[in-house]
Amino acid sequence: MLTVIGTLPYPDIPVIKGKAEYSKGVVTIANRWSFQAQRGTAALIGAAYEVLKHLGCDPPRTVLAGDTGQGIGSRSIYHYLVENPEVMNTKVLVFHYLFPDVDWHGNIVMAIEKLSPKPILIADAGFMYVAKMSGQANFYDLFTPDLGELAFLADEEAPHPFYTRGFLLHEDNRLYDLITRAYSHGNSAKNLLVKAAVDHIVVQGQLMETVSEPNIPELEAIGGTGDTLTGIVSALVASGLDIPRAMVLAAKANRIAGSLAKPTVSSPISSLIDKISEALVKVLEGSSDYSSPPST
Repeated sequence: MLTVIGTLPYPDIPVIKGKAEYSKGVVTIANRWSFQAQRGTAALIGAAYEVLKHLGCDPPRTVLAGDTGQGIGSRSIYHYLVENPEVMNTKVLVFHYLFPDVDWHGNIVMAIEKLSPKPILIADAGFMYVAKMSGQANFYDLFTPDLGELAFLADEEAPHPFYTRGFLLHEDNRLYDLITRAYSHGNSAKNLLVKAAVDHIVVQGQLMETVSEPNIPELEAIGGTGDTLTGIVSALVASGLDIPRAMVLAAKANRIAGSLAKPTVSSPISSLIDKISEALVKVLEGSSDYSSPPST
Protein backbone atom coordinates (compact mmCIF):
# COMPACT_ATOMS: atom_id res chain seq x y z
CA MET A 1 0.00 0.00 0.00
CA LEU A 2 1.09 3.54 -0.76
CA THR A 3 0.31 6.31 1.73
CA VAL A 4 0.83 9.96 0.80
CA ILE A 5 1.23 12.57 3.53
CA GLY A 6 1.27 16.24 2.64
CA THR A 7 -0.52 19.55 2.45
CA LEU A 8 -2.70 21.33 -0.07
CA PRO A 9 -2.55 25.11 -0.69
CA TYR A 10 -6.00 25.88 0.69
CA PRO A 11 -6.95 27.48 4.02
CA ASP A 12 -9.26 25.93 6.60
CA ILE A 13 -8.94 22.31 5.50
CA PRO A 14 -8.61 20.10 8.60
CA VAL A 15 -6.68 16.86 8.67
CA ILE A 16 -8.42 14.55 6.22
CA LYS A 17 -7.53 10.96 5.47
CA GLY A 18 -8.74 8.15 3.30
CA LYS A 19 -8.55 6.53 -0.12
CA ALA A 20 -7.68 8.80 -3.03
CA GLU A 21 -9.20 8.71 -6.49
CA TYR A 22 -8.41 10.68 -9.61
CA SER A 23 -10.53 11.49 -12.66
CA LYS A 24 -10.39 14.22 -15.28
CA GLY A 25 -8.06 16.51 -13.40
CA VAL A 26 -9.70 16.13 -10.00
CA VAL A 27 -8.43 14.28 -6.93
CA THR A 28 -11.09 13.07 -4.50
CA ILE A 29 -10.33 11.94 -0.96
CA ALA A 30 -12.61 9.53 0.94
CA ASN A 31 -15.43 10.20 -1.55
CA ARG A 32 -15.87 13.63 0.02
CA TRP A 33 -13.11 16.15 -0.54
CA SER A 34 -12.24 17.15 -4.11
CA PHE A 35 -9.29 19.20 -5.36
CA GLN A 36 -7.97 20.22 -8.74
CA ALA A 37 -4.76 18.34 -9.55
CA GLN A 38 -2.96 21.50 -10.62
CA ARG A 39 0.40 20.88 -8.96
CA GLY A 40 1.87 19.98 -5.58
CA THR A 41 0.53 17.12 -3.51
CA ALA A 42 -2.67 16.81 -5.55
CA ALA A 43 -0.65 16.29 -8.75
CA LEU A 44 1.52 13.72 -6.96
CA ILE A 45 -1.59 11.83 -5.82
CA GLY A 46 -3.14 11.93 -9.29
CA ALA A 47 0.01 10.52 -10.88
CA ALA A 48 0.33 7.79 -8.25
CA TYR A 49 -3.33 6.84 -8.69
CA GLU A 50 -2.93 6.42 -12.45
CA VAL A 51 0.12 4.16 -12.01
CA LEU A 52 -1.52 1.97 -9.36
CA LYS A 53 -4.74 1.72 -11.35
CA HIS A 54 -2.81 0.71 -14.47
CA LEU A 55 -0.95 -2.00 -12.53
CA GLY A 56 -4.06 -3.31 -10.79
CA CYS A 57 -2.98 -2.19 -7.32
CA ASP A 58 -4.95 -0.55 -4.53
CA PRO A 59 -5.30 3.24 -4.82
CA PRO A 60 -3.17 5.48 -2.61
CA ARG A 61 -4.20 6.35 0.92
CA THR A 62 -3.68 9.87 2.18
CA VAL A 63 -3.27 12.06 5.23
CA LEU A 64 -3.67 15.70 4.17
CA ALA A 65 -4.42 19.16 5.50
CA GLY A 66 -4.63 22.69 4.15
CA ASP A 67 -1.57 24.90 4.57
CA THR A 68 -0.93 28.17 2.76
CA GLY A 69 2.59 28.52 4.11
CA GLN A 70 1.88 29.40 7.72
CA GLY A 71 2.70 25.90 8.93
CA ILE A 72 -0.59 25.44 10.79
CA GLY A 73 -1.86 22.59 8.63
CA SER A 74 1.54 20.92 8.65
CA ARG A 75 1.68 20.95 12.44
CA SER A 76 -1.83 19.49 12.53
CA ILE A 77 -0.57 16.60 10.41
CA TYR A 78 2.51 16.12 12.57
CA HIS A 79 0.36 15.97 15.68
CA TYR A 80 -2.10 13.57 14.04
CA LEU A 81 0.67 11.19 12.95
CA VAL A 82 2.26 11.08 16.39
CA GLU A 83 -1.12 10.42 17.99
CA ASN A 84 -2.11 7.86 15.32
CA PRO A 85 1.12 6.14 14.19
CA GLU A 86 -0.82 3.19 12.76
CA VAL A 87 -1.65 5.26 9.66
CA MET A 88 2.06 5.11 8.79
CA ASN A 89 2.06 1.32 8.91
CA THR A 90 2.16 0.92 5.14
CA LYS A 91 4.49 -0.47 2.48
CA VAL A 92 5.57 2.91 1.07
CA LEU A 93 5.25 6.20 2.93
CA VAL A 94 5.62 9.42 0.96
CA PHE A 95 6.06 12.80 2.65
CA HIS A 96 5.55 15.80 0.41
CA TYR A 97 4.78 19.46 1.09
CA LEU A 98 5.08 19.90 4.85
CA PHE A 99 6.39 22.93 6.72
CA PRO A 100 9.86 22.01 8.06
CA ASP A 101 9.82 21.51 11.82
CA VAL A 102 12.83 19.70 13.27
CA ASP A 103 11.22 18.84 16.61
CA TRP A 104 8.10 17.37 15.04
CA HIS A 105 10.23 15.52 12.50
CA GLY A 106 12.11 13.85 15.36
CA ASN A 107 8.81 12.69 16.83
CA ILE A 108 7.75 11.26 13.46
CA VAL A 109 11.04 9.37 13.10
CA MET A 110 10.66 7.87 16.58
CA ALA A 111 7.14 6.73 15.72
CA ILE A 112 8.28 5.15 12.46
CA GLU A 113 11.14 3.34 14.20
CA LYS A 114 8.57 1.45 16.27
CA LEU A 115 6.81 0.12 13.16
CA SER A 116 7.59 -3.40 11.98
CA PRO A 117 8.41 -3.70 9.20
CA LYS A 118 9.63 -0.18 8.64
CA PRO A 119 7.95 1.33 5.58
CA ILE A 120 9.94 2.41 2.56
CA LEU A 121 10.36 6.16 3.09
CA ILE A 122 10.24 8.68 0.25
CA ALA A 123 10.49 12.45 0.78
CA ASP A 124 10.21 15.46 -1.47
CA ALA A 125 9.95 19.21 -1.01
CA GLY A 126 9.56 20.46 2.58
CA PHE A 127 9.95 17.10 4.26
CA MET A 128 13.17 16.43 2.42
CA TYR A 129 14.38 19.77 3.79
CA VAL A 130 13.57 18.90 7.38
CA ALA A 131 15.10 15.44 7.04
CA LYS A 132 18.39 17.08 6.09
CA MET A 133 18.04 19.89 8.66
CA SER A 134 17.61 17.31 11.43
CA GLY A 135 20.65 15.29 10.38
CA GLN A 136 18.51 12.23 9.61
CA ALA A 137 18.52 12.21 5.81
CA ASN A 138 19.98 8.71 5.63
CA PHE A 139 16.93 7.38 7.50
CA TYR A 140 15.11 7.71 4.17
CA ASP A 141 15.18 5.41 1.17
CA LEU A 142 14.59 7.96 -1.60
CA PHE A 143 14.71 11.72 -2.11
CA THR A 144 13.49 13.33 -5.33
CA PRO A 145 15.19 16.76 -5.42
CA ASP A 146 15.39 19.25 -8.24
CA LEU A 147 18.67 21.07 -8.78
CA GLY A 148 18.02 23.82 -6.23
CA GLU A 149 16.97 21.29 -3.59
CA LEU A 150 20.04 19.20 -4.36
CA ALA A 151 22.23 22.26 -3.76
CA PHE A 152 20.72 22.57 -0.27
CA LEU A 153 21.40 18.90 0.43
CA ALA A 154 24.98 19.39 -0.78
CA ASP A 155 25.58 22.42 1.46
CA GLU A 156 26.75 20.97 4.75
CA GLU A 157 26.71 24.42 6.37
CA ALA A 158 23.18 25.54 5.43
CA PRO A 159 20.68 25.05 8.29
CA HIS A 160 17.77 26.04 6.02
CA PRO A 161 17.22 26.30 2.23
CA PHE A 162 17.20 30.09 2.53
CA TYR A 163 20.86 29.93 3.50
CA THR A 164 22.15 27.70 0.73
CA ARG A 165 25.39 29.25 -0.40
CA GLY A 166 25.01 30.93 -3.77
CA PHE A 167 27.94 29.33 -5.49
CA LEU A 168 26.27 25.93 -5.14
CA LEU A 169 23.11 27.09 -6.89
CA HIS A 170 25.02 27.72 -10.09
CA GLU A 171 26.83 24.41 -10.37
CA ASP A 172 24.40 22.79 -12.80
CA ASN A 173 27.37 21.74 -14.94
CA ARG A 174 28.79 19.96 -11.89
CA LEU A 175 25.64 18.17 -10.81
CA TYR A 176 27.45 14.99 -9.91
CA ASP A 177 29.74 16.99 -7.61
CA LEU A 178 26.64 18.13 -5.72
CA ILE A 179 25.44 14.54 -5.46
CA THR A 180 28.81 13.38 -4.14
CA ARG A 181 28.92 16.23 -1.66
CA ALA A 182 25.43 15.48 -0.33
CA TYR A 183 26.34 11.83 0.26
CA SER A 184 29.74 12.56 1.76
CA HIS A 185 28.19 14.75 4.46
CA GLY A 186 25.35 12.32 5.23
CA ASN A 187 22.73 14.67 3.80
CA SER A 188 21.16 12.32 1.29
CA ALA A 189 18.73 9.45 1.34
CA LYS A 190 20.02 6.07 0.22
CA ASN A 191 18.80 6.82 -3.31
CA LEU A 192 18.30 10.01 -5.29
CA LEU A 193 16.16 10.74 -8.33
CA VAL A 194 17.40 14.18 -9.34
CA LYS A 195 14.86 16.03 -11.45
CA ALA A 196 16.61 18.18 -14.05
CA ALA A 197 17.00 18.72 -17.80
CA VAL A 198 18.72 15.34 -17.58
CA ASP A 199 17.32 13.19 -14.78
CA HIS A 200 19.98 11.47 -12.68
CA ILE A 201 19.35 8.12 -11.00
CA VAL A 202 21.70 7.65 -8.06
CA VAL A 203 22.00 4.53 -5.88
CA GLN A 204 24.08 4.64 -2.69
CA GLY A 205 26.02 7.61 -4.02
CA GLN A 206 26.79 6.04 -7.39
CA LEU A 207 25.34 7.39 -10.63
CA MET A 208 23.48 4.46 -12.14
CA GLU A 209 21.76 6.02 -15.15
CA THR A 210 20.61 9.26 -16.73
CA VAL A 211 17.37 9.89 -18.61
CA SER A 212 17.11 12.76 -21.08
CA GLU A 213 14.58 11.67 -23.70
CA PRO A 214 12.12 12.64 -24.84
CA ASN A 215 13.06 16.26 -24.25
CA ILE A 216 9.91 18.42 -24.24
CA PRO A 217 10.85 22.11 -23.74
CA GLU A 218 7.19 23.12 -23.28
CA LEU A 219 7.08 21.17 -20.02
CA GLU A 220 9.48 23.64 -18.43
CA ALA A 221 6.64 26.17 -18.25
CA ILE A 222 4.17 23.75 -16.67
CA GLY A 223 4.28 23.52 -12.90
CA GLY A 224 3.92 20.10 -11.34
CA THR A 225 6.09 17.84 -13.50
CA GLY A 226 8.39 17.18 -10.55
CA ASP A 227 5.37 16.29 -8.43
CA THR A 228 4.12 13.80 -11.02
CA LEU A 229 7.57 12.21 -11.21
CA THR A 230 7.58 11.69 -7.44
CA GLY A 231 4.07 10.23 -7.64
CA ILE A 232 5.04 7.81 -10.40
CA VAL A 233 8.18 6.51 -8.71
CA SER A 234 6.39 6.14 -5.36
CA ALA A 235 3.60 4.10 -6.94
CA LEU A 236 6.03 1.89 -8.85
CA VAL A 237 7.90 1.11 -5.63
CA ALA A 238 4.58 0.38 -3.89
CA SER A 239 3.70 -2.02 -6.71
CA GLY A 240 6.74 -4.13 -5.83
CA LEU A 241 9.55 -2.80 -8.02
CA ASP A 242 12.93 -2.20 -6.43
CA ILE A 243 13.85 1.45 -6.07
CA PRO A 244 16.60 1.61 -8.74
CA ARG A 245 14.37 0.13 -11.45
CA ALA A 246 11.41 2.23 -10.33
CA MET A 247 13.49 5.42 -10.63
CA VAL A 248 14.52 4.66 -14.20
CA LEU A 249 11.02 3.69 -15.32
CA ALA A 250 9.47 6.70 -13.59
CA ALA A 251 11.85 9.16 -15.22
CA LYS A 252 11.09 7.68 -18.64
CA ALA A 253 7.33 7.44 -18.09
CA ASN A 254 7.05 11.03 -16.86
CA ARG A 255 8.82 12.32 -19.95
CA ILE A 256 6.84 10.12 -22.33
CA ALA A 257 3.55 11.16 -20.72
CA GLY A 258 4.59 14.75 -21.31
CA SER A 259 5.31 13.99 -24.94
CA LEU A 260 2.00 12.20 -25.42
CA ALA A 261 0.13 15.16 -23.93
CA LYS A 262 1.49 17.44 -26.68
CA PRO A 263 1.67 20.33 -24.23
CA THR A 264 1.63 24.05 -24.79
CA VAL A 265 2.77 26.60 -22.22
CA SER A 266 -0.85 26.87 -21.02
CA SER A 267 -1.48 23.13 -20.61
CA PRO A 268 -2.51 21.96 -17.12
CA ILE A 269 -0.48 19.25 -15.42
CA SER A 270 -3.57 17.02 -15.58
CA SER A 271 -2.97 16.69 -19.33
CA LEU A 272 0.25 14.84 -18.46
CA ILE A 273 -1.36 12.81 -15.68
CA ASP A 274 -4.03 11.59 -18.10
CA LYS A 275 -1.30 10.11 -20.33
CA ILE A 276 0.59 8.22 -17.61
CA SER A 277 -1.13 4.89 -18.23
CA GLU A 278 -0.33 5.06 -21.95
CA ALA A 279 3.24 6.08 -21.15
CA LEU A 280 3.67 3.09 -18.83
CA VAL A 281 2.65 0.75 -21.64
CA LYS A 282 5.38 2.20 -23.86
CA VAL A 283 8.00 2.11 -21.08
CA LEU A 284 7.24 -1.45 -20.01
CA GLU A 285 7.25 -2.61 -23.64
CA GLY A 286 10.50 -0.77 -24.32
CA SER A 287 8.96 1.27 -27.13
CA SER A 288 10.77 4.31 -28.46
CA ASP A 289 7.65 5.64 -30.22
CA TYR A 290 6.50 8.50 -28.00
CA SER A 291 3.82 9.87 -30.30
CA SER A 292 0.09 9.53 -29.76
CA PRO A 293 -1.74 7.35 -32.30
CA PRO A 294 -3.66 9.29 -34.93
CA SER A 295 -7.32 9.91 -34.15
CA THR A 296 -9.85 7.99 -36.19
